[in-house]
Amino acid sequence: MIARIWRGWAPRERAGAYQRHYETEVSAHLRAVSGFRGAQLLRRDEGGEVAFTSITWFTSLDAVRGFAGDDYERAVVEEGARAVLSRWDERAVHHDVAFDVRLPSAGGGAG
Repeated sequence: MIARIWRGWAPRERAGAYQRHYETEVSAHLRAVSGFRGAQLLRRDEGGEVAFTSITWFTSLDAVRGFAGDDYERAVVEEGARAVLSRWDERAVHHDVAFDVRLPSAGGGAG
């Protein structure tokens, strides 16, 4: 399993627009990729900006290439994201997942 990690920042007043873009456009694009296994979008206030960290999960680097192309470390930043983000990492980083433990969902909210 491969974890792809990328970061982008938005002014606080446009952060909701980026989150909606990720939830709709980015997630639809990802779901169409063979070998895609899930995604998380982390959000953190940093002064006047909101920092987003995207963690996407793929079965292999070949699956990552199916999303990002041959230069798979290049960030995939669609026009909708460029319109609301103030800056972003030009490159994503990739990690082999060495260990994974998950608890069963309790059906509640986030903690």
